[in-house]
Amino acid sequence: MPGENLTRDEARERARLLSVDAYEVALDLRSAVGADTGPGPRTFRSTTTVRFRCAEPGAASFADLVAPEVVAVRLNGRELDPAAVFDGTRIALEGLAGENELVVDARCAYSRTGEGLHRFVDPEDGEVYLYTQYEPADARRVFANFEQPDLKAPFTFSVTAPEGWTVLSNGTAEGVEPSGDGDGAATTRFTPTLPISTYITAVVAGPYHYESDRYRRTRPDGSVLEIPLGALCRKGLAKHFDADDVFTVTKQGLDFFHDHFDYPYPFGKYDQAFVPEYNIGAMENPGCVTFREELIFRGKVTQASYEHRATIILHEMAHMWFGDLVTMEWWDDLWLKESFADFMGSFALVGATRFTDGWITFANRRKSWAYRADQLPSTHPITADIRDLEDAKLNFDGITYAKGASVLKQLVAYAGQDAFLEGSRRYFKRHAYGNTRLTDLLSVLTETSGRDMVAWSRAWLETAGVNVLTPQAVYDAEGHITELAVLQEAASTRAAPDDAAPPRGTLRPHRVAVGLYRKDAAAGERAGALVRYARAEVDVDGPRTVVTELTGAERPDLILVNDEDLTYCKIRFDEGSLDTLREHLGELSDPLARALCWSALWNLTRDGLMPARDYLALVARFAGAESDIGVLQTVQAWALSALHHYSAPERRAEAGSRIAEGALRELRLAEPGSGHQLAWARFFAQVATGDAELRMLRGLLDGSARIDGLDVDQELRWTFLAALAALGEADEKAIAAELSRDDTASGKRHQVRLLTARPSASVKAEAWAAVVDSDRLSNALVEATIAGFDQANQRELLAPYAPRYFEVIERIWQERSIEIAMAIVRGLFPSTQGDATTLAAADAWLTGHPEAPPALRRLVLEARDDLARTLRGQECDARAAG
Repeated sequence: MPGENLTRDEARERARLLSVDAYEVALDLRSAVGADTGPGPRTFRSTTTVRFRCAEPGAASFADLVAPEVVAVRLNGRELDPAAVFDGTRIALEGLAGENELVVDARCAYSRTGEGLHRFVDPEDGEVYLYTQYEPADARRVFANFEQPDLKAPFTFSVTAPEGWTVLSNGTAEGVEPSGDGDGAATTRFTPTLPISTYITAVVAGPYHYESDRYRRTRPDGSVLEIPLGALCRKGLAKHFDADDVFTVTKQGLDFFHDHFDYPYPFGKYDQAFVPEYNIGAMENPGCVTFREELIFRGKVTQASYEHRATIILHEMAHMWFGDLVTMEWWDDLWLKESFADFMGSFALVGATRFTDGWITFANRRKSWAYRADQLPSTHPITADIRDLEDAKLNFDGITYAKGASVLKQLVAYAGQDAFLEGSRRYFKRHAYGNTRLTDLLSVLTETSGRDMVAWSRAWLETAGVNVLTPQAVYDAEGHITELAVLQEAASTRAAPDDAAPPRGTLRPHRVAVGLYRKDAAAGERAGALVRYARAEVDVDGPRTVVTELTGAERPDLILVNDEDLTYCKIRFDEGSLDTLREHLGELSDPLARALCWSALWNLTRDGLMPARDYLALVARFAGAESDIGVLQTVQAWALSALHHYSAPERRAEAGSRIAEGALRELRLAEPGSGHQLAWARFFAQVATGDAELRMLRGLLDGSARIDGLDVDQELRWTFLAALAALGEADEKAIAAELSRDDTASGKRHQVRLLTARPSASVKAEAWAAVVDSDRLSNALVEATIAGFDQANQRELLAPYAPRYFEVIERIWQERSIEIAMAIVRGLFPSTQGDATTLAAADAWLTGHPEAPPALRRLVLEARDDLARTLRGQECDARAAG
């Protein structure tokens, strides 16, 4: 990625000098179809006109462009020599006037990495589909611009493409005309946008299947706000596309945000495009939101999948206000959009849709992502120090999203929901179409809440790390509480020897609920259920806080700190409570309390404080009774990690056999046709290893075995076949036969993953070469190949690649785009080896490469830390087994 970086200092200096008035961008995409014309990259014509002002006439600056060729550059009517002013990533601009016009005619490259203008050829029908993805800084791969969020401007796009294609951008199409070349192409011209940042401009083009609807809302003055809605996908997915549900959630979200924000959606239409080979979940391009097409379900899925999709739709919608209308000045304040959108996605999910248990999912899944990230040596404050674009790319992480959202959830409780929402409304009106910093938000929240937001920010936004809260109870002879305290400590992180970890030990103020639970047969509860009989809210501040309100309460079976999930913290249990959970976790009647306990038990396992065998025993005993399907699927995912990473190696086969037996038992017991049955079927396939279990999988595939109510659709067939392929029980012929049943883009990705999963030295060598030694694979096939390559039961087969990984990663980082480089560095780290030799190799690389790019070092350091954590977990499990 040489020359593609941009530093914060460069951006600040350019923003000091320049302000942008308007862009006009013309893209000619006719070259997307037809045969390749040469050995170089396939390109398209991009012509950009930028009108901007300079605060210091005579000064020099630069525009951004990543392109194979620049044909012409004209500045204020003066032709510049492209060879003299363009270095491959920047266009030098000298002698600027007060008012300027820059025209750049370039040949830009179509992307196969999901960055810039991505080109996908559907193997099912040969159709070509295009879409853009820019965040944080890939618009420069499509048109010349000033690529930083605080140089906003209106954009006017025109796109020439094959006639009959659907062509969308941020603005509304205001006219379609024949190209005039007699080649069957047409040019679509779009209305100018309102001022937005470069990274949220968008173009989607291709023979997409398009469905439409309208949103209507009556304003207080009696007028009607009307927003055209669109939803689109590849033609091959049209038969699976439940656009009606997408539109339902969209309308519910628009109602919710209009009710709470008091600022009408400002960007005209609202298209939502589900696109192929997408690197991320979704992107909040105003008027033209893009999503990964896997959110269109080709087979049966659980309600948790529909809830997940709804959350993403609402997350992106919240960005229309937090991020698009008002945008952070630089990536330091990325949280100003991502934390808010993450919180608002769940807030709207619970408040506006059928998914009223969304906060359970948030507590169980989203916060676990944050807890992991906050214990890595790379953890950082929510308001981060982003030195450059590579830093920015890596900070789309669990801190910026999930921890930030968790802290905002606390802020709503601290400031009051009405004050928080009024602060948001003032923030939008005060900074519409502008850029902000942390202080801008704090000032309006101080106005509306009367709280000291500076002190709150110092404690929660400007420090790193997660606190651990543990109950400590003392009882009298009659079994009543004489004192109940909450102990607070900072969770530890362990960094590589040569890397200084961020400051630790910050203890924060927490508003928490403490719940006391006991086995009870009260009215309305099933006999023997664990129910709450006492509760108190308390402000925890410092290392020890006494909960006086619960003094005198009868001795509980379970003390649950952070009941109702009011704060962001990890929780521990006293010994009595832990003993209760070992025997009665499934009897805890409140689903949120049960989810919090599952999460806490998993954190104990990850921290090496509970043997993996104990966690797996809890799963085997109680997961079958878990009523919340999202919690169940998360618990199953944690169980897989416990088995493959945290179990003592000498006990792993036995543990795997027990968990597989339990999975098959629960599959047979699950309600026929239910989401729970489907979840257990998938989990069973992931843990099956014994002969009887593999016979069951083969039988479910060929129809000789049957489980009442289980529909083995195409996606489930691939899941079963993947398990067989990884164990050498399905060969290339069997995989090819399955592809013939599902000869689609999705089927092709499954095929690549399964072929690579086979336990063969030649297969692994071919996969390694395809990813590491070649860049011919698209981003989606790189992802599929890596997923197949790394199999937990193939440690010996993969061992030779551990040293090779450390030999190649610097070259990969230098030669590949950052998206592909990140996928390779993360995905091929030899964590599967799970041994001290690999840990030592990672430490040696970090020690021996102090000058490697900081972003690359961060990825290796994080993977190294995960490996060290698994080794500590294995030691804990081995001690328990001994």
